[in-house]
Amino acid sequence: MLRKHCRIEAASVSDAERLADIRVEAMRPSLEAVGRFDPVRARERFLGSFVAAETRIIKVEEGIAGFFVVRRRSDHFYLDHLYVSPAFQGQGLGRLVVEDLKAEAVSAGLSIRLMALNGSPANAFYLSCGFRFVSQDALDTIYIWAPGA
Repeated sequence: MLRKHCRIEAASVSDAERLADIRVEAMRPSLEAVGRFDPVRARERFLGSFVAAETRIIKVEEGIAGFFVVRRRSDHFYLDHLYVSPAFQGQGLGRLVVEDLKAEAVSAGLSIRLMALNGSPANAFYLSCGFRFVSQDALDTIYIWAPGA
């Protein structure tokens, strides 16, 4: 699990609204940059697919710093969401989450797949974490990380 000043906790159904707020806050700059910021739609998209059992909260001393959602499939892990509140970005929390997930994927012998909004700083982040470009459409870029790759 995560080290130092943060810890991971399981999410509950009652966390959904707060996590949707974090998603909107974290995605706002990227969505505004591509002219697609709609806070209602961003919340509804998250809440419509929220599964507490697949969601983990990143906690720091000050409270909730972010969250991530991993959907475990038979042949891969799908990192569906990883959001860190702007106040906590740049502290390495997202990288710790990814490194821990990669260690879990190695143990399971599975790859990790994800999708990032085109033009978002998340693209450079995932590339710096060792993910490889797979494909791209008008809105999103798909990445993969595989053990030993």
